[in-house]
This record gives sequence, structure tokens and C-alpha cells, in this order.
Amino acid sequence: MMYITNPQRESDYGARWSLLLIGMMAAMLVLVGRAVNLQVVDRQFLKHQGDLRHMGVVPVPAHRGRILDRNGDLLATSCPVKSIWVNPKEFEANEAQYEALAGLIGDTPDDLKRRLGDHGAHRAFVYLKRRVSPELADQVMALGLPGVYAEEEYRRYYPTGEVTAHVLGFTDIDDKGQEGLELAFDAHLKGIEGVRRIIRDGKRRVIEDVDSVRQPVAGKDLSISIDQRLQYLAYRELKKTVQQHRAKAGALVMLDAKSGEVLAMVNQPSFNPNGRNGAVPGSTRNRAITDLFEPGSTMKPFAVACALEMGAFRANAVINTSPGVMRVGSNVVKDVHNYGVLDVAGVLRKSSNVGVTKMALALPPDKFWGFYRDLGFGQGLGTGFPGEAQGRMPDRKGLRPFAQATLSFGYGVSATPLQLARAYLALANDGAMPAVSMLKLDRPAASTQVMSKKTAMAVRNMLEGVVSADGTAIKASIPGFRVAGKTGTVKKSAGRGGYQTSRHIAVFAGMAPATDPRLVTVVMIDEPSAGEYYGGAVAAPAFAAVMEPGLRLLNVLPDQDMGPSILSAQKDEIF
Repeated sequence: MMYITNPQRESDYGARWSLLLIGMMAAMLVLVGRAVNLQVVDRQFLKHQGDLRHMGVVPVPAHRGRILDRNGDLLATSCPVKSIWVNPKEFEANEAQYEALAGLIGDTPDDLKRRLGDHGAHRAFVYLKRRVSPELADQVMALGLPGVYAEEEYRRYYPTGEVTAHVLGFTDIDDKGQEGLELAFDAHLKGIEGVRRIIRDGKRRVIEDVDSVRQPVAGKDLSISIDQRLQYLAYRELKKTVQQHRAKAGALVMLDAKSGEVLAMVNQPSFNPNGRNGAVPGSTRNRAITDLFEPGSTMKPFAVACALEMGAFRANAVINTSPGVMRVGSNVVKDVHNYGVLDVAGVLRKSSNVGVTKMALALPPDKFWGFYRDLGFGQGLGTGFPGEAQGRMPDRKGLRPFAQATLSFGYGVSATPLQLARAYLALANDGAMPAVSMLKLDRPAASTQVMSKKTAMAVRNMLEGVVSADGTAIKASIPGFRVAGKTGTVKKSAGRGGYQTSRHIAVFAGMAPATDPRLVTVVMIDEPSAGEYYGGAVAAPAFAAVMEPGLRLLNVLPDQDMGPSILSAQKDEIF
């Protein structure tokens, strides 16, 4: 059998094969050219596009500075923790995984589904749990759920808890100062956040740390004036006093008599800054700096000092307070008892309103008002503490006799416990009043001479009589130490309705050792309701309970053996 080939068909087949080869070669050339273009010509552009999709930067939190007491003991620090968050658009989990995740973060599976479904469906970032331990974060990440991430953060921790809560304040969940010294010195304490570059995979998971764009800078430490040992003593005794007398609140301030540094400052009720859930409303307020009250009879030493300083009275002058009642214009000033004839020391010892009123009204109103102003009343102390109250003084112009009288025994004027304590520094420090400081000082602060040394020493000697069996504050006495101080029992204002007879503030302000004071302390108890409410019965014992161990902790030598202070027995004419 014979096969006959068709030359025309073979030619057509060869042509098609040639075209196919040419087409394949052209395609290969295009691919090679494209590859060259991508790998060589457009390499940087494509790398940049890839980086945009897979490379990013994340913040690196900075360590917040520590807060230390004057002896270097730790009061506040920031501990490393982690926060767990989810990208709901990437998140996938079955029922068992939902239950496991919810159990670890302390949530229920239904609540977790609602957070990631209804509330997070259109979001790319939802926090599951902030500031958890690194161990818990590792357990969550070990579940291997897509879209679940953990980032590093810091959590503030306060080792002393309630004891220093009002002084230090606290930070928010982002470690930013919100109250107290944490807020006042936030710029000093907070660091500068760093930045690092990372690479993510297609599921947005971090797979590599590329490099550090900027290293975080830790915040600076803060050394404050508080002595943790004295702070604890003050906290313990104030809490005990408030509970014992079923009081509404209380505050205690202890100052270094020479430098003006705040060695202790406590308030009741207090709160735990490590977990403020369940805190009593208003308990985060530092009453010692922010709350005003009328100081009552604790102001009488300043009226006496003013009278002595201006030469209107001598220390051995006597004053007739009979019959225990005195009319000033249309108003009446009363004593608790008819004390009869008293010397100036006796006016303070018996806390005679009539006696101190007679002394105050013998003084020019402008001079009298100015003396109180020089002591810091009615103006801020400049501590920088958030919410520091300025206090209130009556209007200087046209100071009426009754306003001058009430100013002498502590009504019509308002101050904070810290302002009152600072004014007592002038009596303790021989007339020189240093500025108050919440920070540890390398050298004593500048002082203002508000009265002569002679006047300050004379009033201080008189105040020793208050802390005696014949005075109103025998319970403020301290074995081995001479104590000078003054009680105050203040009726609380009822607004335009005058003063309430059933609500009081008990106050004691004093210093020790009286021969050369090292500590000045003010105790204020708001509305004691267990029966006793006098300053000598409520506040004075707390003063003694804090000062006695405090003086010994500071190695202050007793001065009781130096003998009692003696005022001249000679009497002047009766006023």
C-alpha cells in the first residue's frame, strides 16, 4: 500500500509549530524582562510596598520613675505587665477555645462573643484585659488563636498601700498621674516612649523584631520629704482615733520644725491605690491640703503673739475675764466658765475667748490682720500639690470689731491642717517660718521672720502650760519631753444659720521638745460622735501617740530634766 504525502499540509504544520515556538519564546522574554524589572529596576519600590504591608512600628513603653521616701525606701514603682488585645477581623475560635480564653481573662464566653461580635465587628482593635501578669499573657498566647496579641506595658505598684495613698496619689491605666504627687510631678516621673520596627506575617502576627528606631528613656526618680516610719505611725494612730470616736474623717500633718519638710501626712478615710474598687466616695481627697476648716482656739497663740510683738501687752500682764461674757457691738463673746483674772499664759491655758478678745481689740485692725496674713493664712503654700486650698481671711478693709474678735479665737477664718501646721513653725522656730516642702531638701528652705525670737519663745513657754494638769491638753503630754501646744474645739458652720451645737471639729496643734522643737504636728478630727468631742480629749491623745515614738525614732534627746519654763511672777495692771 502506498502513502502519498501532501507538501502543502506539511508546510502548514511547520509554520504553526514555528509560531508556537516564537510565541513561547516571546512569553519567556516578557517574563524574564518582567522579572528583571521587578528584581532590579523596581526593586526599591516593591520592597517599600512589601514593607508597608508587613513591616510596621510599635511603641515601646518607658519605665516610670520611682518615688522614694527621704531615707530611700520605695514608695511607688512600675512593674512590667502585658495587655491582651484582639483584632476581631482576624479572630477565629471554636466553642472550646472561647471557653478557654474567657476563663483565662475572667470573662464569660457569651460576654466575650458579644464584645468581639456585636461591639467589635467593625473595629480592628479591642482590649480583652489590661495589665495582666506576663504568666497569664503567656497562657493566653499559648492557645494559638489568630488575631490575639499581647503588648508590653507597666503597672504602678505602691508597696505601702493606704499608708501613703493621699500623698502619692495614683496613676491611670496608661500609667499617667491622676492625683497627688503622681500628678504634680507627672512630667518628672514619666519617661519618653521608645519605638521599634517589626515584621508581621500575612495574619498580622509579629514574627520578627527588625531594629530599634528609638530607645525608651526611663522617667526620673523622685525623693520626697515623707519618712515612711513616721508616716506609718501617723496612719495607725489617726485611723485608731477616727474609729474610736466614730468620726466622719480626720487628718494629721507632721513637719520638720527646722526645714519645713512634711515628714508625715495622713487622712481618714483612706483607700488602696493598688485597687480602688469599693473605695469610699471622697476618700481619695487629701484633706490635709484640700479641705478647709475653722481652726478655732488653735489660733489664739497667734493673737497673743501679735499683742506681744506690738508691745500692747507684756508676757506678765493680767486680764480680767469676769464675768465670762463680753459684748462686742451687738454680739456676745462667751467663755465656758468665768475664769476671773488671768495672766496672758492663763488666757491660753484656759483657752479664754474673752481674754484673747480683749487682747485682739487693743490692736490696730490693719496690723492684726497683716500679722495673720504674714503667717500664711488666706494664701496658698506653693507646694504644687493638686487641689491645694488657699484658705480664707476676712476682708482687710473695714475689719469690724466683732470680726477682729472672732479672728482672734479662730472663727471667720478658714485654713487647711497643713496651713495651720506651717504657722506653728514660726513659734517652734524662734519666729522664722520656713516654706513647706513635699520634697526632700538638701538644705533648709528659706524662712520668713514673722515675729521676734523673744515673742516666739514667750508664746512657746506659755503653750507648755496648756499641756499640763491645769490646762486643756494634759493628754498631749509625752514622758521625758516638754510639749507646747494648743487645743481647739470648733462648732461646725451651718451656713447662714450660724453654727451647729451638735457637730464639732476637734483639733490639737503642738510641738516637741519645747526647749528646741524638732517636730510640729497638727491633728484634726472631723465630727467625733462617740461622746467626747473636745480637742484635748480627742485630738491631743493622738498627737502624743504619734510624737512619742516619732521623737525616739529621730533620736531626739528628752528635755524634761531641763526644768519647767517659768514666767515672771510679777503682774502688771489688769486689762
